[in-house]
Amino acid sequence: MRLRRTLLALVVVLGGLVAGTGGANAAAPYCGITWGSTAKSAGTLSSDPLIAVRIGRHDCWDRVVFEFAGPANGYSVAYGETYTEGQGLALSPYTAGGALLSVSLRAPAYDDAHAATLPYRAGEHAATVLGYRTLRDVVFGGSFEGYTTFAVGVRAQLPFRVFVLSGPGTHSRIVIDVAHQWQA
Repeated sequence: MRLRRTLLALVVVLGGLVAGTGGANAAAPYCGITWGSTAKSAGTLSSDPLIAVRIGRHDCWDRVVFEFAGPANGYSVAYGETYTEGQGLALSPYTAGGALLSVSLRAPAYDDAHAATLPYRAGEHAATVLGYRTLRDVVFGGSFEGYTTFAVGVRAQLPFRVFVLSGPGTHSRIVIDVAHQWQA
């Protein structure tokens, strides 16, 4: 009888400990970020060309901005190998970082006359990320048949989000934010 009570008390105590680990002791999301690191894809193919690539630093994430000369909204972004458009060459040997975001934009980097709208050639670095906490590299992968590719090198596989913004004017932007860390 005494053994049964002792075991029952032990089970109750252990059950309380297990139940309590998900409450106040659970780590809060870093800066409220709940994005995750799974693949993200949306939008449709656009004929409005990509005209600029910019980067920015924020308190909780680093940002890559792709600006288009019109309403573009199509993208596919995921962790993994990135290949040049049209040639299929892997960009990982040329991209700094512990993890690689493969970015495929559903818009060309050339105009209707097939003149390039960006100053980069496939394999060239599109941004200087010196001093960034998460970004390590942004490498142009080329543009072929209406699709444009970039390899974004980051410190590690971290949460990221992708969204579309209107403007300025008739332009649009596809934005990728990569968090500095997972949890607080």
